[in-house]
Amino acid sequence: MIALITGASNGIGKDFAKELSKRGYDLILVARSKDKLEELKKELKTHIEIEIMDLSIKENVYKLYEKYQGKIDLLINNAGFGAFGKFSETTLENELNMIDLNITAYHILTKLFLQDFVKKDNGTILNVASSAAFEPGPLMATYYATKSYVYNLSMGIYEELRRDRSNVKIHILCPGPVDTGFNNRAHVKFSVKSLKSIDVVKYTLKKIKKNKLIIIPSLSIKLGVFANRLLPRKTIVKIIYKIQQSKKIK
Repeated sequence: MIALITGASNGIGKDFAKELSKRGYDLILVARSKDKLEELKKELKTHIEIEIMDLSIKENVYKLYEKYQGKIDLLINNAGFGAFGKFSETTLENELNMIDLNITAYHILTKLFLQDFVKKDNGTILNVASSAAFEPGPLMATYYATKSYVYNLSMGIYEELRRDRSNVKIHILCPGPVDTGFNNRAHVKFSVKSLKSIDVVKYTLKKIKKNKLIIIPSLSIKLGVFANRLLPRKTIVKIIYKIQQSKKIK
């Protein structure tokens, strides 16, 4: 079995690599950091290939697919980042880069590898979204919107596969705060305790085995998602704004 993991140099992606290698998967690890990927490769026992590339560049995404077309069994779309601030004040270039990585790269890899999987009627895709996918996100508006895109795209694909009685599986990981490098890049500090990325990974792999579509590895986040369905959207957006304010690093 071969898995391709994007954003594999840190956090969730790194721990997916460790856990899947323990379970016998050969791995293709993708990230921008050569040093971190090479160090990770030394720790793993199965066959590892590393790809040093920035997936916010569309041409790189196509190159990655072309190199591994028809060669993988599991795709984990995990690369991504966020940014904090009022939409009128944040940097457009940074947000467009975020859209390219959080949406465009996911879309291309999901579509192209899905077509391979459908042809052989076998394969699994895990798209890493976020609890942010379920609500609007003032002060992190672009990031929340990108994760909503990933969530809704994946849900639509799921129903198409289900109606075709396909053996191809798609899953959506929607964690809340996780102890990764995300916070530093987004310039935020969560007011609630973050989950350990290794715990999120182990929980996710267990749920994939049980064919769970939406994977939310936290009871408090599950309760929040449920409450989100009951409250008016204007109320939700006011609550989220206050939560977001509490994340700001002073």
